[in-house]
Amino acid sequence: MEEAAVMEERMGLAVVQACRALRQRHREEEGAHGPALAALFTALSRPPDGELHGKMEALQLELSQSYQKQSQLSEQLLHEVTGAQAFREQLVERENSIVQLQAELLGARGRVTQLEEELEKKERALEASIEEMKALRIQVEELDAKLVKAQADNRMLIDRWMEQKMKDAERLNEANAMYEDMMERFKGKTLDDLARAQVDGIVRHSEAGAEDYVESGMPTSLRHAMRAHDGGCSTLKFEHGGGSLISGGHDRLVRTWDTERGVPLATLRGCLGSVLDLTLSHDDTMVLAASADHKLYLWEVQSGRIRHTLTGHAEKVCAVDYSKASNRRAVSAAQDRTIKIWDLQTGYGVNTIVCHSNCNAVALTMDGDIVCSGHMDGNLRLWDVRSGKSASEVAAHGQGITSVSLSKSGNAILTSGRDNVHTIFDVRTLEAQASFRALGFRVATNWSRSCLSGDESYVSAGSIDGSVLVWSRRLNETENSLKHHPSAVLACAWSNVRRRLASADKNGGICIWE
Repeated sequence: MEEAAVMEERMGLAVVQACRALRQRHREEEGAHGPALAALFTALSRPPDGELHGKMEALQLELSQSYQKQSQLSEQLLHEVTGAQAFREQLVERENSIVQLQAELLGARGRVTQLEEELEKKERALEASIEEMKALRIQVEELDAKLVKAQADNRMLIDRWMEQKMKDAERLNEANAMYEDMMERFKGKTLDDLARAQVDGIVRHSEAGAEDYVESGMPTSLRHAMRAHDGGCSTLKFEHGGGSLISGGHDRLVRTWDTERGVPLATLRGCLGSVLDLTLSHDDTMVLAASADHKLYLWEVQSGRIRHTLTGHAEKVCAVDYSKASNRRAVSAAQDRTIKIWDLQTGYGVNTIVCHSNCNAVALTMDGDIVCSGHMDGNLRLWDVRSGKSASEVAAHGQGITSVSLSKSGNAILTSGRDNVHTIFDVRTLEAQASFRALGFRVATNWSRSCLSGDESYVSAGSIDGSVLVWSRRLNETENSLKHHPSAVLACAWSNVRRRLASADKNGGICIWE
């Protein structure tokens, strides 16, 4: 606006100066032509003269030219004034445009301010929505966790109900079988004969090998020496109702052996890590192995097919045990300081127990309701399977426990430790009943497995020097030392139906003693 005013003022001054200059020139021309006009009037007052007449014509011509120039200058001035007027009109239009643009700019700034305020409100609303969404997500996660827990609890309750029904059915069948058996025997024998008969609980005569249950004898001689596994044999178990032996080793294989002939019967494959421990179902139809690849593998013995691969541990699984009452439940322990309870029908874990110390060995009681676990801190702990809470605890060894074995009767439990001591505890009270040690005996690894004989008369364990020691529980001393292994003995197992002892060493060899 100020520039337009200055420009207009300059144009007005220019027009005024041009008019003044034109008047001054007009006066100068009048002054210049004044003598000529005076001379012309003088000459006109005189008689005509030819020379004078020529001068007069020249002066008239000059005067005419002057008038023409004056006319041209007037036209030029008019043209300049007209241009200045048009420029002034353009300047006014531009000033109006500038005013309009400034008004639009102010309106746009107002709209921008309004939009910024609306954007700020929407951002605050978005933040509030995000916070609400986070709160809703947390609520959804909590509800999902509650749903999963409720589903797990529901499955556990159903499993417990079905298991109880199965137990009740088995007890009823056993009671019926015992009643029928007693009635048959009563018909053929006198009451005195029945009183003299020695009965060890309820024996199912349909089980293979049940007629071979005898008192365990002291093994003195080597029956078979077998090359079983490459890289070492870390675990072995006898079948419950027969004489076959199951072994697992660092070659990732599980083998079944005929202990009569000392030859392999079958090989179970599919494990992707070293087999550190294994167990059999109470009917000898399933084998469950703990592996160093953080998994457990469940095989069908008859077909050799893997039924389930159990995952859930974060470190290598070093111990496993099958329920003596049902083929559905098992327990495992790993180096991630957890003990897991498994439903083998579905292949999923149903409970996880977190320990303060790594667990090296586990065993389920006869009813399957209690887990016995041996830990690196030397403590023997008992856990309630359903709640996962500690039931009792005892300081069993001065160093880590390497083995936990339940007796055939289920009333005693044998533990072995890195302090080279073997102790038998009463399962119900956790009172120590006997302890065994020997000069020169040393446990080989953190997972060296000892065992109790079927009649609970003997304890057997392998030493780092390759010897297999047998202690008499009655004498509470070493009764025999079996030597044949060229390397440290890692595991021992006693047959429940024959007077045989099996041992496995670090080189993968297995010895059958009788």
